[in-house]
This record gives sequence, C-alpha cells and structure tokens, in this order.
Amino acid sequence: MTDPIADMLTRIRNAIAANHTRVDIPGSKLKMELARILKDEGYINSYTTKGEGVKYMIRVFLRYDAKGVSSITHLSRVSSPGRRVYVGSDAIPKVLGGYGVNIVSTSQGLMSGKQARQAHIGGEILAEVY
Repeated sequence: MTDPIADMLTRIRNAIAANHTRVDIPGSKLKMELARILKDEGYINSYTTKGEGVKYMIRVFLRYDAKGVSSITHLSRVSSPGRRVYVGSDAIPKVLGGYGVNIVSTSQGLMSGKQARQAHIGGEILAEVY
C-alpha cells in the first residue's frame, strides 16, 4: 500500500456511505493520531484498538445524528505521496470559513489547523474534514 492515510480516509468514507456504525482500520501511530483529532473535533464518537503487537486494528465508531446523517460530509486527502502540500503557519487555510478542520503534520506532531495557527507552526496539510 503506497498511501495508508488515504486508505484510512477511504475506509471511513465507505463505512459512512454504507451507514455502518463502526469501521476497522489497520493500526499505526499516525492513524491513531488522526483518529484522536477526529474525536477531539467531534466527527467520530470514539476509537479503540483491537489486538496487540504489530498487527493491531483501530476500530472507529462513527457519529450520526437522530435522522441518521453522518457528522462527516466531506473527508479528503490534501497532500499525497506524489504531491506534498506544505504551508507556513500564516498560510494554513480555513476549511468552510472555520466550520471544517484541516489536519496538519507539524514538527510538534499531528494537530488541527486551528491549533497549528495558534502555536505558529506550519507543516504538511494531510487532510480536510467537514
């Protein structure tokens, strides 16, 4: 697999399209941080790890409202292995005028675009969610 982050985002998009309540994703530290940011921003209910050792899975529990509409309407990869997108702290774009979230990989670890702007840290924009 050449892009595990895009695979994670695609698995979540497919689970939302099929109205699943949870989705299992092959685990890594980077994907755990992505899931943490999605939980902190309120796009998913929770996440847990299943299994131990090198081969573990991250189980993501998706969030829906009372009508069955997902809280994630758009989930896309911005930077890819063939086209990296780096920005400074002053150039981090706002998604939907501040209603959405950028996920930025910085020297301090993964954080939302809002946190990166406040900390004056730039980095690679991995994904955008709204």
